[in-house]
Amino acid sequence: MPDSSASSPPRPQVPAADQTLRILSFLARQRGPAPARAIAQGLGIPRSSVYHLLTTLQEHHFVVHLPEERRWGLGIAAFELAGGYARQEPLARLGRPVLADLVDRTGESAHLAVMHGRDVLYIVEERAPRRPALVTDVGVRLPSHLTATGRAMLAALPREQVRALYPDAAAFADRTGRGPGRPGALRDLLRDVRERGFAVEDGEVTLGMRSVGVVVRDHTGWPAAAIAVTWPADVIGTDGRTTALSALAGGAAAELERRIGRVERR
Repeated sequence: MPDSSASSPPRPQVPAADQTLRILSFLARQRGPAPARAIAQGLGIPRSSVYHLLTTLQEHHFVVHLPEERRWGLGIAAFELAGGYARQEPLARLGRPVLADLVDRTGESAHLAVMHGRDVLYIVEERAPRRPALVTDVGVRLPSHLTATGRAMLAALPREQVRALYPDAAAFADRTGRGPGRPGALRDLLRDVRERGFAVEDGEVTLGMRSVGVVVRDHTGWPAAAIAVTWPADVIGTDGRTTALSALAGGAAAELERRIGRVERR
């Protein structure tokens, strides 16, 4: 009699853990938050089990519930897992030579950051010669809505996810008195980023410094990181410099996307 186990996948020894990980993976593949019904249907898990698991994940901040839309999305703890991946350095190792080349091309300092909750976490900094020291050292966290890298990544997130991260004015930190301080202002700013194709920051992090940022997407289109170039705002012709530097930063982001894709296909 043939052994049917040879062609059947092994049954998980801990079904609840298996289902929990499948739910998180399912949400990570979506372009935005999804209803529990779609999760249950997509994974073949009873809807009652899905609700119980989502409630537990919500308690630990791995998912957020959007009651008005009856949908569920990834939470801050899920973003922190992505930050943990970044701290283990695969992305930093791939990005460091790309940023070094960008600094050579621009003569300005550049950095690579990932999302970490409502903050960005800097994982690579390449400082240009004879340029001032910046606050964006490796390991530093800054509010994403104030930074060029953060704005570039927020603009690439589903709008529902941004609303979950910034539900009200209390979610907005301030450094220099500049930048959005409420959800509506952030929504308008991110719309401009999407239309322009890159983010701009002018004195919101450090007075007298200006940055452009471009998102780096993974193979699913999700914002994996962002690259930014920073320079003194009093440089003559800074508007034209913004356009030129955003194009070079965009080229660096495209190269890092290519490198990420090459690694993931192995």
